[in-house]
Amino acid sequence: MSSWGRWLYATVIALIALGVHQDVGAQTYPSRPITLIIPFAPGGSTSIVGRVIADKMTESLGEKVVVDNRPGAGGAVGTRAVARSAPDGYTIGLGYTGTLAIAPTLTSKAGYDPRKDFAPIGLIGNSPNSLVVHPSFPAKTLAELIAYAKANPGTVNFGSAGAGTASHITGEYFSRAAGIVLVHVPYKGTGPALVDLLGGHIPMAFAPIPAAHANISGGQLRALAVTSATRASLLPDVPTIAESGLPDFDAALYYGLIAPAGTPRPIIERLNRELRNALTSDDVKKRLAQDGTDATPGTPEDYAAFIDRDETKWSQIVKITGARED
Repeated sequence: MSSWGRWLYATVIALIALGVHQDVGAQTYPSRPITLIIPFAPGGSTSIVGRVIADKMTESLGEKVVVDNRPGAGGAVGTRAVARSAPDGYTIGLGYTGTLAIAPTLTSKAGYDPRKDFAPIGLIGNSPNSLVVHPSFPAKTLAELIAYAKANPGTVNFGSAGAGTASHITGEYFSRAAGIVLVHVPYKGTGPALVDLLGGHIPMAFAPIPAAHANISGGQLRALAVTSATRASLLPDVPTIAESGLPDFDAALYYGLIAPAGTPRPIIERLNRELRNALTSDDVKKRLAQDGTDATPGTPEDYAAFIDRDETKWSQIVKITGARED
């Protein structure tokens, strides 16, 4: 046999062995705990959603899914850690609109490509923000808010969880879609922003529905609209921005599971199957709904296509607003 023939033979054998190894590995997967990296601090919506999914998948996988909160740089630190981890199925991450669609354009230091550096596992669900105002604010509908802002350009402030956050970019997106000028007031989190809103120090804010829901129900805040394409389950009587005069407006925040690029397909399929089973269970749907999240199960391909569309949309919005973190 020639040297070329020997090389070709060895290559084929190696590829076959690799395929067999991956197949056997997938059949025995998982054989130890799986780490789910959540790229934000405990207590927020991302952490709540991630823990609900981790608990349910622990039951079905037979191995514990351990939550590892790694906050920093608007979620880029934890997301980057997922991209750089071993593609063996034992480190996965919580994907999020802020980290996969906004951060790569917002900062040059994100350190990952949302399309190339991850193997999408599947969507979990979406959660809109609410546009809330102080009761003393004269506008009682979105149309009245827009009319007021046009009559008083540059005098209406809106609060957000911080510069570059999804609530900030959503506010900029809304102001440009409505053709008005709003003044951004960044805070160090949703909580401080709502405290100032409740105190009447700012007239409006974009806030996650679970964070504002109690005050909306109690009359301390007035919800004018929600930012998703469809009405939110926690606020069924509150219209969307789209149905209030700005067609096609959709600024819902989406969650999903991701793995490092190169993770074997059989492992991705196993994780997707268990994720979809979790999302169709009554207890998970109930727990997610309590956090204002509507479950949207799908295939890995569905999530990959969604990441592409979502990043395209939000990158354009970030560029139009001129927002940068560096």
